[in-house]
Amino acid sequence: MSARTITLLGATGSVGRATLDLIARAEDGVYEVIALTANNNAAELAALARRFRARFCAVADESAGPALGEALAGSAIAWGAGPRAVEDAAAMDADWVMAAIVGAAGLQPTLAAVRRGACVAFANKEALVCAGVLMLEEAARSGATLLPVDSEHNAIFQAFDPDQRSHIRRIILTASGGPFHNATLETMRAAGPAQAVAHPTWTMGAKISVDSATMMNKGLEIIEACHLFALPQEQVDVLVHPESIVHGLVEYADGGLLAQLGCPDMRTPIAHALAWPRRMETPVDRLDLARLGALSFFSPDPQRFPALGLARTAFLAGGTAPAVLNAANEIAVAAFLNGQIGFLDIAAAVSEAVEAGARAPGAGAAPASIDAVLDADANGRRLAHAAVTRLAR
Repeated sequence: MSARTITLLGATGSVGRATLDLIARAEDGVYEVIALTANNNAAELAALARRFRARFCAVADESAGPALGEALAGSAIAWGAGPRAVEDAAAMDADWVMAAIVGAAGLQPTLAAVRRGACVAFANKEALVCAGVLMLEEAARSGATLLPVDSEHNAIFQAFDPDQRSHIRRIILTASGGPFHNATLETMRAAGPAQAVAHPTWTMGAKISVDSATMMNKGLEIIEACHLFALPQEQVDVLVHPESIVHGLVEYADGGLLAQLGCPDMRTPIAHALAWPRRMETPVDRLDLARLGALSFFSPDPQRFPALGLARTAFLAGGTAPAVLNAANEIAVAAFLNGQIGFLDIAAAVSEAVEAGARAPGAGAAPASIDAVLDADANGRRLAHAAVTRLAR
């Protein structure tokens, strides 16, 4: 059997590093790395490219290009700098592409991989949140395979029987609730960045950790799940599950629930996508249910976590609303991390931006191109900046 060729978009992030850890542990000849990309970490990217003998690597930040070229001097590894170079990496002829670029910056590279019919594992929520219809149309046209890497969607993917679609009552995404799952509104109002990023079960970057604390990550995942599994949003539920052991459930018409369980380690869903349709060994801790003893579940509080309702409203509104929602959230979270606004102001800023975006001409029409999605993203950022200015302390 020939090696599965790999392109990794976002190699220096947490998902990228975890993917490369699994590749490094695999037997020789199972995987061959074709291309690696990063935002601006030229030194680490070059080191990874040398270690995994990549053919090409690229940094999205053009100013990091000279450092990348210098770090690769004397090697046979080709390199590039700028957004177009990252798209070039995505368009290379690799069997399997990990789309792990955070934010709207990952949209065009992910689309490039989908358009050439690759097997695309996506940890980038924005691909389906902002451009779900476009991505799915392109996948259908090219024959691309979309494999979810988020632990929740990967869990549903494993338990969801497409041949029994008419007998599926609902799917359930679990949420840890982050550090504030049982906090009062007063505690949340006073919380700063240090408290918000202190996730109790997962190790993640600051932005994603804040999204978990507000539960906006789960709101975005609702939208993603609706596209990925072709379900109306009323068939996508959320349960808070602080232990983060059950990652997703599918309820069938007979009342049965199928669930996927595992220790909270991203290498498990990554490995499922990397080896799909087979399985592979991983170094993750094995789940000891007897030691755990009990698992807890409860419904999220809409008063303390309004982001869930904002996401559902944006999905129902359709058009550019999900793209505006996502963009506004990126701006609001950055403002919170920079100390400009309070924790509860994140949802308030996003809500204000989404409401203003709904009044823009053509907001109700589905984006007809990736450029239209990017225009909506830019508008969402502009509106969120205005909201942050108004809310700033």
